[in-house]
Amino acid sequence: MQSSHHLAELTQKTLTHFWGYQDFKDSQQDIIHAVIAGKDTIALLPTGGGKSLCYQLPALVLEGTCLVISPLLALMKDQVQQLKLRGIEAEYLSSELDELQQEEIYGRCIEGITKLLYISPERLQNRQFLERIEEIQISFIAVDEAHCISEWGQDFRPSYQNIKNFRTLFKNVPCLALTATATPKVLEDIKLKLGFTQYQIFRKSFKRENISIFIDEIADKYQRVLDLLKHNQNSGIIYTRTRKEAENLTEFLQKNKLKNVDFFHAGLSVKEKHQKQEKWLKSNQNVLISTNAFGMGIDKENVRFVIHLSPAPSLENYYQEIGRAGRDGEKSYAFLLWNEQELLNLDDVFYNQTPSKSEFLKVISYLYSTFMIAENELPENIFELNISKIQNFTKISQAKIRNVLNFLHNQELIYLNTSKNLSTLELKFEVSDLENLQKKDSYFIELLLRCVDGLSTHRVQFSEANTCKKLGVGAQEFKERLKEIHQKGYIDYLDGSLDSIKFLKPREDRTFSGKWWNLFEQIQKNKLQKWEEMKFYTRNHDCCKMKLILTYFGEKEPKNCGNCYVCTAKNPKTNAISAERRILDILQQKPATLDDLNAILLEFSREKIQEVLIFLLDLGKIKMLDFRTYTLR
Repeated sequence: MQSSHHLAELTQKTLTHFWGYQDFKDSQQDIIHAVIAGKDTIALLPTGGGKSLCYQLPALVLEGTCLVISPLLALMKDQVQQLKLRGIEAEYLSSELDELQQEEIYGRCIEGITKLLYISPERLQNRQFLERIEEIQISFIAVDEAHCISEWGQDFRPSYQNIKNFRTLFKNVPCLALTATATPKVLEDIKLKLGFTQYQIFRKSFKRENISIFIDEIADKYQRVLDLLKHNQNSGIIYTRTRKEAENLTEFLQKNKLKNVDFFHAGLSVKEKHQKQEKWLKSNQNVLISTNAFGMGIDKENVRFVIHLSPAPSLENYYQEIGRAGRDGEKSYAFLLWNEQELLNLDDVFYNQTPSKSEFLKVISYLYSTFMIAENELPENIFELNISKIQNFTKISQAKIRNVLNFLHNQELIYLNTSKNLSTLELKFEVSDLENLQKKDSYFIELLLRCVDGLSTHRVQFSEANTCKKLGVGAQEFKERLKEIHQKGYIDYLDGSLDSIKFLKPREDRTFSGKWWNLFEQIQKNKLQKWEEMKFYTRNHDCCKMKLILTYFGEKEPKNCGNCYVCTAKNPKTNAISAERRILDILQQKPATLDDLNAILLEFSREKIQEVLIFLLDLGKIKMLDFRTYTLR
């Protein structure tokens, strides 16, 4: 009894000291105690349920290093950065780090300094890692986004299936599997493929009582977003399908005098991303318009609404994204905007971005041929990648090419960098041989050596804009000169504004036409199935929206939520009398259009508001100022 009391006291003190919280959420404390007690554990918590704390806190209490297996490098980096800001020793290993940096990290783990070590599942087959990990005391293994282990899950990663074999090296080390998107089929896979026999499972209902879901079939989406934002001065996220759409919608809203909006996507530089994210995190009014690149690992409690400008590719994606609203438990809203024509267009997009086997192999063959990589060879260089060149040569659409590249990146066969970065430079000759070059070239390189620190001794990253300023030359002219002397072999220049690629595994043509194609084909079929389920969800206006989601995730006999637009339409509290009273209250303050009323009276459909307005006009209680605006008579 004493020990359980002592454990509760210790975890509470750790929570308050490092996170500043006074209380745990729901089943967090029970999950943490199960891990500390050395039990294999499964935690199914919805987005915003505080999954990361369930492994981060016991990692501090237990001796040794917690090994966290995570699928996304961006997520690992973000988690490590957040932990370090809290004063917690954490590191991540990735293909970006050189051998010396990796050795330093292993050293800190061996000494017991690092409490959490983040790795990708692919690293479990890395020879150097397997040798060094034996010297490290592992407290427990945390498998984040555990649904990736299942072929039926979202973002299937075959390398997650290495975890079961890896666990045989650490027979008495417990494992914690965490996910926010597991259907019953996926849950069975998690148990089986992690080798769980004796385990504890903690499952919180995925139902979010405080989120009201609205699905609007609408033609003019930009106007609907503008109306919603004019009447809701809160912090929110708007998800778009493409980077261009995020930028276009931001521009439209700013032109219409909404200043508290900004866009965010993977194409921004690290500095720009950080600045936009920080501004949004600290504000109670800012709205970020983003692709799904935004949100992973983001912990902001007072997001009052999430708007999807188009349906998400799957119900898993959709529910994870709307789950970023209302983490403080306060009333919040999720809007999904769609129309039938768009669904047909998206059908074309989904089906047309799936390449045939010959197209799949053609893209891969082009990559290895253009960078002159032979069978079984693994170059160390980072190469510039121009998608348009691949398209021109292969005659395959950019959507299909990106699909193949993203697959290769997710399976860690390549590292694909699509963010804007600093450019890199490396001299390919000794500085003492500078005088042997043509005068024009030697003069330019001498200027570079003066302006770019460290260039004389090693490969460096540098800002082209800053260097152009120092030299007083135009950006385009400067870039052309760099390319010219790169082609002559004097420097190795990598343009940071372009995509780049690094090959992570030796070329093996046989596996591409067999193992990798079979996996790619299976993932595409899974994607299309999930899209069909999302379309059904979007079009269905008869069932409670929350109930449909809970059924999808396998909850038994879920009840209607009472909050979504389907439930409120059937609710006697939101009948015509209630609507009349609310409309008259609003018009007493100031005149309003139907769009204004639709953006304020979220619990009523547009049709219901229109019906009540006609009724009030007939009664002579209101009048029209012009053909759009209503006021009290």
